[in-house]
Amino acid sequence: MSWALVTANGRPSLLDHILRSVPRRYRLPPLPDAASPESIANTATALAIAIEQARIALAGGKKPDPLVKRHFVDALARLIDAAMRTDSGDPAFQAMVLRHQAATVREYASLSAHADSDRRQLHAAVNAIAHPAKLQQLAPGPQRDALAQVHNLATTAAWSALSEAVQGHALMPETEHDSQLQQGLQRLLGSPALERLQRLQALSCDQLVLQYQSLWDSNGPRPGSAAAAAQGSASQKRGATGEALATQAIEALARRLNEAESDHASYRVVTSLLVPPSIPASAERAKSEWDVVLLRQPAAADAQDGWDACLLVEAKASVDAASTDLPRLLRGVRLLAHAQQDESYAFESRQGTVHLCGGALKILSTDEAELARTVLYCCAADAEASTRLLGAASRMQLLSAAASLDYASALKSGRAANAAGLATVWDELLESPQWRPVLNQYPMLRQARELMVNPADLLATIERSFDPTDA
Repeated sequence: MSWALVTANGRPSLLDHILRSVPRRYRLPPLPDAASPESIANTATALAIAIEQARIALAGGKKPDPLVKRHFVDALARLIDAAMRTDSGDPAFQAMVLRHQAATVREYASLSAHADSDRRQLHAAVNAIAHPAKLQQLAPGPQRDALAQVHNLATTAAWSALSEAVQGHALMPETEHDSQLQQGLQRLLGSPALERLQRLQALSCDQLVLQYQSLWDSNGPRPGSAAAAAQGSASQKRGATGEALATQAIEALARRLNEAESDHASYRVVTSLLVPPSIPASAERAKSEWDVVLLRQPAAADAQDGWDACLLVEAKASVDAASTDLPRLLRGVRLLAHAQQDESYAFESRQGTVHLCGGALKILSTDEAELARTVLYCCAADAEASTRLLGAASRMQLLSAAASLDYASALKSGRAANAAGLATVWDELLESPQWRPVLNQYPMLRQARELMVNPADLLATIERSFDPTDA
């Protein structure tokens, strides 16, 4: 057990007592054990049960029962049926099905994925020859007017008109002997980005594409739109509020620990703690910034001796965000544990540079029991009336499988839809590494929720806490 969580005589510390006592309102209830998916009203829950039964069998070195496979296929078919309903279905999934069916929609979606990059390339190429600052250096006349038109057409995303204007400008007598300008114009004319954006503009009038856009619009604002920007701003504010509440709770915890251990140790809180590259391990896909960290320093230590990290805290605006984040968090803990025993590491934070002792970082562990003593997710959201046992990311991966899209396409076209084809999704779930996150989604969801507390619950627990070493 970590030194930060026990007293000198090995009894539980106040920090350990508080972490054990704080209510865990987001904790999952026991997983239902159903004989058939038909007995589970919630289709997503029936899927989660079948997936977890398969995972348990595989973990025990056994093949899942064929009955579990049938339950999975039946539940997945029901999930797709519900998502395809016109009145109460899933617009995002319906848009995916339309893209799966229609070549024009697939082309439009593919071109849209690169559109931002293409626009940046074209704007850079246009600015190289027709930036307003460059035009001010030209004498008034046809050439200056033509270049101003080129710049205006690029600014207004009139790609076909831009292509025609560039071709016309390249043939002007005033441009004929300007080799540098000719090169810039020809570069624009031969740009694959311009060709792709023209095609994208033409496809945007296609009826199936318009239907596709309508489905996505009903699912939320388009990327890059004012509504999307407003939504992003609101999300950032919620995130900042969540971090502030988590910080307040951990600062209250530090004050309580300082009162209880004033003769033995001091505690402080830092925020936005950045992991330095000097820790000898790969930071790829690992958490490299911690929202709030509780630090401890023995009373006998000098400031230059550094601090020990004893509680790592992440603030999340929603419960689902934590379960999605957990794999990255675990990699972040493993990264910190690669610290060298006798080294001191300089971490940057909002409170300035803080030196952390490698010895305390090195003992960090992703063992579930140890993790519960050193990591918290803080979430200010209310607990749901009914818990979703199938995560949003897992649900979408199941729906977007090729077999699922084929089945949904048959439903949409009025053809006989054979759910037996969904068995290939089951096979991928059991065999493909790409499906490991789905196969393991329930234990990850359970663990993330075990680590999660509401800041208000933590504050209330701190206020009524006592030091168990004095009991």
